[in-house]
Amino acid sequence: MKKRYQTLNDYYRKLFGEKIFKVPIDAGFDCPNRDGTVAHGGCTFCTVSGSGDAIVAPDAPIREQFYKEIDFMHRKWPEVSHYLVYFQNFTNTHASLEVIKERYEQAIFEPGVIGINIGTRPDCLPDEVIAYLAELAEKMHVTVELGLQTTYEETSRLINRAHSYELYQETVKRLRKYPKIEVVAHLINGLPGETHQMMIENVRRCVTDNDIQGIKLHLLHLMTNTRMQRDYHEGRLQLLSQKEYVNIICDQLEIIPKEIIIHRITGDAPREMLIGPMWSLNKWEVLNAIDKEMEARDAYQGCRLI
Repeated sequence: MKKRYQTLNDYYRKLFGEKIFKVPIDAGFDCPNRDGTVAHGGCTFCTVSGSGDAIVAPDAPIREQFYKEIDFMHRKWPEVSHYLVYFQNFTNTHASLEVIKERYEQAIFEPGVIGINIGTRPDCLPDEVIAYLAELAEKMHVTVELGLQTTYEETSRLINRAHSYELYQETVKRLRKYPKIEVVAHLINGLPGETHQMMIENVRRCVTDNDIQGIKLHLLHLMTNTRMQRDYHEGRLQLLSQKEYVNIICDQLEIIPKEIIIHRITGDAPREMLIGPMWSLNKWEVLNAIDKEMEARDAYQGCRLI
């Protein structure tokens, strides 16, 4: 069945003319709301691995990680020969420019690499780092993934995000001074205290008020050994049902402009670390339910834009 939204897989096939891998790397960065730069403890939903729980060999040197990952992926897709290096967990621009260059360049100039995806925060992109990314964008595909998670300041405080929505907006503008740098925003559905309508508004603000090229929509996974466990046990957090989540995603897709690439509409979590929602482990079932609901509505990405 043809998707009723712009998928990342289709976008990459059109852009590069073939299927490619995103190769996740743990480059050893920390976060400013973990190490005391702006706060302590990190985001309340974040695990000790900084959302990089699925990386094959996170403790190996960066170049070794790269080859272990592509060896693992080739078991399923042996024909793929081009890659995007994905610096995934924690904040991958939270260091000096010299350190950033040294770590990135252990992987991004390996054979077959045609681009880089950088997971980071709006408060960790000084001008000199953006200028370096702009230089890379003249040689390869560059995507900056900004962890926004919410546009509501009260939620941001509650989850210890430690930066504002306004800073996110300013950072997007600074990045987009270089048109070859693509910007992708991350949002989480199901954060404590956020209603269905607030989640829809998060997307509206994110995609209509800012010059971004892609969006990642995540389900909140409640994980072991996170500070958010306390919110759950004290009744401040209600986990979404699959039906609620599917309806939220479809409502969000209907207001996202057609040119925005949907990088993700659910997420993955290690079974052994997941407290809930347990239905999220059936990823294909969730994706199929979203497709069926969009079809039942006769809805498409952007169909409710005025």
